[in-house]
Amino acid sequence: MQTDDILVLEVPGAYELPQVAQWVAKGEDVDAVIALGCVIRGETPHFDYVAGCCAQGLQQVALETGIPVTMGVITADTRAQADARSGDGTGKGGNKGIESADAAVRMAATYRTLENRRRRP
Repeated sequence: MQTDDILVLEVPGAYELPQVAQWVAKGEDVDAVIALGCVIRGETPHFDYVAGCCAQGLQQVALETGIPVTMGVITADTRAQADARSGDGTGKGGNKGIESADAAVRMAATYRTLENRRRRP
């Protein structure tokens, strides 16, 4: 894989991730979609709605399109927690972006294996 094979898009927020993920997943020659973002809890229940809709929406895209969609959306109570989960990956929180990319590659490979089995006579 070459870096020009990777499409990087930005969206206004985590709530919009499923919409763009679906658009991308419906495109031609897409192996996987990796959704990255962060939702930090505030003083209102808005956090719960945004995080929940994002997770459900991404799962729905994966199920409807048959394309692996991984969720590297950090949900944290504080900025420090979010930083710990997006750092160099050696700390307790790991790096959710790296983990999501790894999962996407592994899921795409699994889907290819399954597709090859279906094509056998």
